[in-house]
Amino acid sequence: MKVLRKAHDLGLDVVYIQHPDEYDSSHWPYVGQALLVDYADTERVLPLVRSLHETYPFHMVVSPWELGLLPAAKIDDALGLGGNPLRTVEMLLDKSRMRAHLNASGISPVAAEVGRTERDLREFARANGLPVVVKPIDEAGSIGIFKVRDESDLASVVERFHALGKQIDKKDLAGDLDRFLMEEYLDGPEISVETLSFDGRHVLVGVTDKLCLDSGFVETGHSQPSRHPAELLRDAEDLVMKFLDAIGLRHGPAHTEIKLTSRGPVIIESHNRVGGDRIHDLTEIAYGVDMDRYTLGSRFGLIEPLERAPQPVAGAAIRFFTPPPGRVTEVTGAESIAADPALYDLVISVEPGDEVRPLTWSDDRVGHVIARGATAEEAIANCERLLAAVRIHTEPIT
Repeated sequence: MKVLRKAHDLGLDVVYIQHPDEYDSSHWPYVGQALLVDYADTERVLPLVRSLHETYPFHMVVSPWELGLLPAAKIDDALGLGGNPLRTVEMLLDKSRMRAHLNASGISPVAAEVGRTERDLREFARANGLPVVVKPIDEAGSIGIFKVRDESDLASVVERFHALGKQIDKKDLAGDLDRFLMEEYLDGPEISVETLSFDGRHVLVGVTDKLCLDSGFVETGHSQPSRHPAELLRDAEDLVMKFLDAIGLRHGPAHTEIKLTSRGPVIIESHNRVGGDRIHDLTEIAYGVDMDRYTLGSRFGLIEPLERAPQPVAGAAIRFFTPPPGRVTEVTGAESIAADPALYDLVISVEPGDEVRPLTWSDDRVGHVIARGATAEEAIANCERLLAAVRIHTEPIT
C-alpha cells in the first residue's frame, strides 16, 4: 500500500496487478486500473497485459515484492519497456546461476555446487572441508539456510531441508525445495549494501549492519549507518559496484548482502529490490533517501537521480521480537513506550491465544521495534531499551 501511495503522490497512473484476495477498497484511491490475477502465472498474465497495453500503454513495471520480481521482468521484456534485462533478474533470483557467473568472472569467488541428496552434500564437504552452508537456490527471508558443522549434521540437514517444503505455505515459496546450493562457509560479520542504479550508473545509498542469531541465519536486527571501519566499507562498496556491472543491472534498487571475511568482503547474494525487514525505512531515517520514490520517479524525470552517495544524517535501528515458542498468554509494555521520542514504529503481530513458532525463518518473528538516534550507537541503544520494555509472554503448548 505504501508504494501505491507514493506512486500516486508522484502523479503516476497506476495499473495494479494483484491476487484478487489481496485487493480491496483501501486501494481504490491510488489505483487507476486493477488487473486481479495470480501474477506468478505469467502464461495467463502476459496476454492480458499485452491487450491492456494496446489501449492503456505501460511505461515501467516494478515490484517491491520478491515473488513479483520475475513476473515484472517478464512483462517488461515482453513489452520492450527498457527495464532491467530479464537475464539479470533471473540470475539474481537463482543463487546458483549468480554464483557460477561470479566465479567465472573472477569476482568474489566462492566454492559452490548444486545438490539434491545427502551423497551430494557429503562429496562437497569432502572436497571443500567443513563447515559448509546449505541453502535454497531461489528463496529469500532466511528460509532453509543451514550450517553443516561436522559430519554428524550431514544427514539431518538434508532431511530438514526437504521437510521445509511441507512445513511452509506454498504461496511463500518461489519454487519446490527439491535442490539446494552448497557453499563454503564464509567467516566474519554480515552487512548489506543498499544501492540505486540510474541507467547503469550505480550509487551507494547506505550500508546496513546485521544482527543474527548465534545458532543460525535468521536476522534479529539491523542498523544504519554501518559501524565497521571506513576502509573495509570502501572495499565492500567497490566490490558491489563491480558486481552490479557484472550482472548487468540498469535501473532501480539493489540490496546486496556481503560477508566481511578474513580474506576481505565477499558477495553472498543480491536482489533487485529494496531490502526487506524495513531496511528501506532505516535508510530514509539514517540517510534521508526514500528509495521507493527514486525507483518510481527518476525514470520519468519526476525526481533528479542521485549524483553521489548521501552522508548519514541520523542513526536508525530495528530489533525483532523473538519470544520463546508457545502459546501467547499476555502482551505487556506497549503502552509505556508509545510516546517515547526515539520510537519510530512498533509492530506486534500476535495476541493472547496465538502461537509463537520456533524461529526457523523471518516470518516466525512476531513483531519489531524501529528506533532512531543521533548515531547508530544511540539508535541501537534506544531500540534495545524499547524492545526490552515490551514483553510477549508465552507458555508451552502441551
